[in-house]
Amino acid sequence: MLKGIYLTLMMGPTIAVPVPRPLTDALTGVEVTTTAGQASGFQLTFTLGKDSSLNRALLPTGFFDPKTRVIIMVTVNGMPNVLMDGVITQQSVSPSNEPGQSTLTITGEDVSLVMDLEDVRECYPAMTEDVRVRLILLKYFIYGLVPLVIPPLFSNAPSPTKKIPVQSSTDLAYIKQLADDAGYVFYIEAGPVPGANLAYWGPEIRIGIPQPALNVNMDANTNVESLSFTFNGQARTQLTVTIQEPITKTSIPIPVPDIGILRPPLALKPAVALRKQPLGNAAKLDSVRALLLGVSGTAEASDAISASGQLDVLRYGRVLKARQLVGVRGAGLAYDGLYFVKSVTHSIKRGEYKQSFTLARDGLVSNLPRVIP
Repeated sequence: MLKGIYLTLMMGPTIAVPVPRPLTDALTGVEVTTTAGQASGFQLTFTLGKDSSLNRALLPTGFFDPKTRVIIMVTVNGMPNVLMDGVITQQSVSPSNEPGQSTLTITGEDVSLVMDLEDVRECYPAMTEDVRVRLILLKYFIYGLVPLVIPPLFSNAPSPTKKIPVQSSTDLAYIKQLADDAGYVFYIEAGPVPGANLAYWGPEIRIGIPQPALNVNMDANTNVESLSFTFNGQARTQLTVTIQEPITKTSIPIPVPDIGILRPPLALKPAVALRKQPLGNAAKLDSVRALLLGVSGTAEASDAISASGQLDVLRYGRVLKARQLVGVRGAGLAYDGLYFVKSVTHSIKRGEYKQSFTLARDGLVSNLPRVIP
């Protein structure tokens, strides 16, 4: 197996190709952030010499212009990981009188940005929400979007004689609105191969095979540099959905249960909800859709336990990924167990690859007898 860390950088107007050698030699830092519920972002830092090809050729010819596609892949111990497939949004040049201290900084977001650049007015007669999402995603096939669209549990195509769904926003805003209405999430995940992207529209998933455990306070078996936990008693909220009975027009508040087949509890002792509040924008919905929206909102407000830390990827042995589960060992009975990885920030420099991360779950004490793997 090929040991160590190898970075691959690809760029291009729409189809990204490996960058020339002078560009990789000038690269001094890479930072990629992936957060559940938000678009992923990246930042590249290059040294900018007066007579370098970056200064004399690449910058003037538009090689780093906004909307240029960027793919960042890192291979750890022979395992390739596509960290980012995005587009440039900004470039910053910082000249310096000190030799070798002038820098070029490139900032960008994942390819979902190209879906948010133009307002569209479009009609979708007799189409369910998932069909509309698939139809919109087809327009971005050139960016390698592979749709993974989960139909809502309760969905029906509106009759064209009664109602025709109309989009009057950007494609990204419309897809996210449809996701919110169904209690779903939408995000784009780079990979698994360069140039491909998974476009997921469906319920947030907190099941699956956990990533290798994060070990803390375990002497030679410790594989994280730092890890701390916070129990926020005000984070958990009990939501209620107020629906209107159609005949008497009576408002009826309904407590929303904290349930979810794809989001099972991760703790044996869930935190108590200290706050209670109604879920907005549900009064005009039917009871089924209101409950679906409420369950989604309750899930978002259920993570009372958070953790943050940092690790060295070579010591951990692989890349920790966001939007997946990971185990924690060595933190004690209250905080050991499985967590959902909310966000990961990759920081790569020459000879160094570290990750900062945040974790979340719904309460104390693991509901598993032991943490594996």
